[in-house]
Amino acid sequence: METWVLITLAAAFLQNIRSVLQKHLKGVMGTTGATFVRFGFGVPFALVFVGLLAFGLDYPVPRLNLGFAGWVTLAALAQIAAQALLIQIFSHRNFTVGTAYSRTEPAQAALFGLIFLGDRVSTGTLLAIAISLVGVVLISIARSAAGASALLRSVFSRTAALGLASGTIFGIAAVAYRAASLSLEGPNFMMQAAVTLLAAIILQTIVMLVWMTFKAPEELGRVRAAWKISALVGLVGATASFGWFMAMTLQTAAAVKALAQVEMIFTFASSVLVFREHVNRLEISGCILIVAGILVLLLV
Repeated sequence: METWVLITLAAAFLQNIRSVLQKHLKGVMGTTGATFVRFGFGVPFALVFVGLLAFGLDYPVPRLNLGFAGWVTLAALAQIAAQALLIQIFSHRNFTVGTAYSRTEPAQAALFGLIFLGDRVSTGTLLAIAISLVGVVLISIARSAAGASALLRSVFSRTAALGLASGTIFGIAAVAYRAASLSLEGPNFMMQAAVTLLAAIILQTIVMLVWMTFKAPEELGRVRAAWKISALVGLVGATASFGWFMAMTLQTAAAVKALAQVEMIFTFASSVLVFREHVNRLEISGCILIVAGILVLLLV
């Protein structure tokens, strides 16, 4: 099995753990604070990753350049914007529809990868993205009153627009992270990914700190009070991001994001095994389609 595949699977698993931990944080702080901890508390661990590679394995730290600065800034800010749009979707009555549309990220990453980097995606990868996307949509609407017909009827709704916009910006962020890492030109994919992560997470932390200071100062106290679980979120989140960046340095963002849909399987398993939630046929069908899409991606 290729290295990028193993790294992506590990990153998806860790991201699911981070999401579970952030659900617990939502009980003690608001959405802004719960979002901030993945960045702010991830900075020390990003520093550790770079330090271990530089001093432990003696890999040279790559020289930064203007191209890297531009791409990593675009990626970091796009990720925050996409996350903000996704959060806004949750305030809408038919948020499930918007969430389903936001999952078009892999398909949009394929388009932006072609436009920005000239990354070409095989027919097999496009087929895998399509199959997995249908599976993700089924899981998304499985526990909602919004069925497939509602999903189609809502194409021109505000919620669908927010979902598509979120998926678009997430797709841009993924491609920009790949471009930033590749622009460092060595010494290897691990150090390139680690430096990209460190630069992005520091920028995101600064932006969110400024935002919270002026818009939600009460969240800062809540974050400090929950520093133990926040630190765990930072560790898991930074490690997952390190994995994403390594995988996207080795492979196109579209292929990585297509395989990353396996996170839905991990989320599904968590809801059943951890939260003891009921399973219905649509969810099972969705899981089967996601697995089928992944098999197409790996075998074709």
